[in-house]
Amino acid sequence: MREIDVGIITKEIERLCIEANYYLPQDVKKALEDAVEKEESPLGKEIIIDILSNEEIARKKLMPICQDTGLAVVFLELGQDVRVVGGDLYEAINEGVRRGYINGYLRKSCVDDPFMERKNTGDNTPAIIHTTIVKGDKIKITLAPKGGGSENMSALAMLKPSDGVEGIKKFVLETVDKAGSNPCPPIIVGIGIGGTIEMTTLIAKKALLRTIGEYNPNPVVAKFEKELLKEINKLGIGPQGFGGRITALAVHIETFPAHIASMPVAINIQCHAARHKETII
Repeated sequence: MREIDVGIITKEIERLCIEANYYLPQDVKKALEDAVEKEESPLGKEIIIDILSNEEIARKKLMPICQDTGLAVVFLELGQDVRVVGGDLYEAINEGVRRGYINGYLRKSCVDDPFMERKNTGDNTPAIIHTTIVKGDKIKITLAPKGGGSENMSALAMLKPSDGVEGIKKFVLETVDKAGSNPCPPIIVGIGIGGTIEMTTLIAKKALLRTIGEYNPNPVVAKFEKELLKEINKLGIGPQGFGGRITALAVHIETFPAHIASMPVAINIQCHAARHKETII
């Protein structure tokens, strides 16, 4: 069994926190560059160009792409043939987040009590950690800082199976239309369909990690992704909500088997920065 010291995990988490907030993912950058050509609104086109200029400044000056550096969401794929040594795994992850947000001069956005005192924890911990046990002797870590503006526009609906595809489409379009400029479009729309109330929201968030231009392997679902993207971009919200053709860069759907009486649907909206970074140890 392969042993991995928690100190290595802490260092990697620290690095990922900083890099995810400083550097725009290449697939997102490419999608924005393509969007400049597709956008018909002069103001919308100018806004996308400004977004790309902001990316360049952040990358060259080593500073956050956005002032909202998000809550640290960690997707952990833990190989079943790995033994973590030297301390507690989750404590090591939180220490990495702590160091990353302090040493990277990233805004600390976590409050300890969600509805009463709401005192800032001061170091952006605790992280939101999702762990999956997988085959092998490696650990894959994906760090996805999630800002409040986009997260607040996310939604869940416990639809009836009889609502069907049209019910899903109606819910998605209403959610995006209601969100308007709040999630800082052009957005990426992650959609989870199936499972239970907690599973559908989780797979909706995981859908945001998929590379733009990579569709669901099921051709029927992939066709629905393309259809929804087209319909969303007809809403006219446009870049930063100032009107235009490019409201969303991508729609990603993930599915999971569901109860015969249920069809839960979750929408997790991501801002144009779409921050995430991964590593394998």
